[in-house]
Amino acid sequence: MPELRGAVRLVFAWFGGSSPSSLVRMIPVAVVGAAGRMGTTVCEAVEAAPDLELVARYDLGDDLTTVVKTPARVAVEFSVPDAVEANVHVLLDAGLHVVVGATGWTPEALDRVRDHLAKRPDQGVLIAPNFAIGMVLAMKFAAMAAPFFESAEVVELHHPNKVDAPSGTAKSTAAGIAQARAAAGLGPMPDATTMGFEARGTDLSGVHVHAVRLRGLVAHEEVLFGNPGEMLTIRHDSFDRISFMPGVLIGIRKVASRPGLTVGLDAYLDLG
Repeated sequence: MPELRGAVRLVFAWFGGSSPSSLVRMIPVAVVGAAGRMGTTVCEAVEAAPDLELVARYDLGDDLTTVVKTPARVAVEFSVPDAVEANVHVLLDAGLHVVVGATGWTPEALDRVRDHLAKRPDQGVLIAPNFAIGMVLAMKFAAMAAPFFESAEVVELHHPNKVDAPSGTAKSTAAGIAQARAAAGLGPMPDATTMGFEARGTDLSGVHVHAVRLRGLVAHEEVLFGNPGEMLTIRHDSFDRISFMPGVLIGIRKVASRPGLTVGLDAYLDLG
């Protein structure tokens, strides 16, 4: 896909890359979930980046323990929620840094990764609910806006092949809103619903989240804030999976310099 390679090279320049002639060393990368929709795009992006080298591809049924025999230094994990945690532990045991895009993480699963990393203080893991720079900024903006509005709800819209609902991004957005409201001392949002609660979406820490699955969509999210007489809408749209590649490339390049577990790409963007 020459168009993708050209776009990724532009992205490389925009996000702090160097020209190939100035590179000191290539970063060897393994991709897990390489045959999937996101995994395929990640492989193409890695191959197009002048400072990265794709050295291994793994998918369902492959023996991931053999990654130790490859020169890979960083692994990108975009498999499925049922497999992602076990894969991360295998990759850590192989001595790799790991960038994770697969969703389905629970607080207990994150704690298990932290415990594993405690024995490997030089390794880093990045788990990001979303790699699109615009969506990371939208989540940041939503948390900033939350203390100033009486009401807030999240609507996420994805293609019908997505296996989890609500999305990991929507859960993270709701968590950020809830935390910001709690820090500001705000109470529950107004809601006089007494019947038909199933139509109000999932309640995540007091923030209602609605999931839409529709053919033709890729990944979209709206955050709606309301006050008397006004509404603020923060929306992000990913029309193509290439929108996630700038964040993935940032993760690959920076994960080795960030030991321990990092949740959210915003920590790598110095957003404060």
